[in-house]
Amino acid sequence: MIRLAVFLIVLLGGGPALAQSSHSLDLLTEANNPTIIPRYLLQDPNGRSITNEDFRGRFQLISFGYTYCPDVCPTTLVEMAEILKQLGDDAARLQPIFISVDPERDTGKILKTYTEFFDPRILGLTASPALVRRVADNFKIRYAKVREPGSDAGRYAVDHSAGMILLGPDGAFVKKFAFAMPVAEITLQIRNFIKNP
Repeated sequence: MIRLAVFLIVLLGGGPALAQSSHSLDLLTEANNPTIIPRYLLQDPNGRSITNEDFRGRFQLISFGYTYCPDVCPTTLVEMAEILKQLGDDAARLQPIFISVDPERDTGKILKTYTEFFDPRILGLTASPALVRRVADNFKIRYAKVREPGSDAGRYAVDHSAGMILLGPDGAFVKKFAFAMPVAEITLQIRNFIKNP
């Protein structure tokens, strides 16, 4: 955890450029992922089933990643926490969600500790590998394990799509925000959606 804290201090100085350099990422843009199906069935850190219907009446800001991620995921969650901060009272209308694409290692307890480090309002979700794959397919998220040749089965990275996805209070897809889009711009757009649903 100390290593993560030190990394975040460095990251806040120039994070997005560093984060982009270490992955071949599919950045979420309006052009390359036009048919998102905004449905999921996952579990919260306490093992309770959670679906997209549980947050009716609130916007959902969703990112996909994993807790062992060295750069992209910490960057995204720092940004998500900053968006909540900048939204002020309007943040009560938004549920931030981090979906793990590494269910083999990301237990509920690990996810809870990880997301709360950035902001206790960020909800970590995961499920069985099959359910996670179905959700990722619905949201047009690509991910795959990457192992060094000769490494043991438990030592791997996960190459995954980056960015954040906004769902509206009716659960419908609203907007995709590409990785490294300025936080102030994302916050402004989300605030406009909240004020004019």
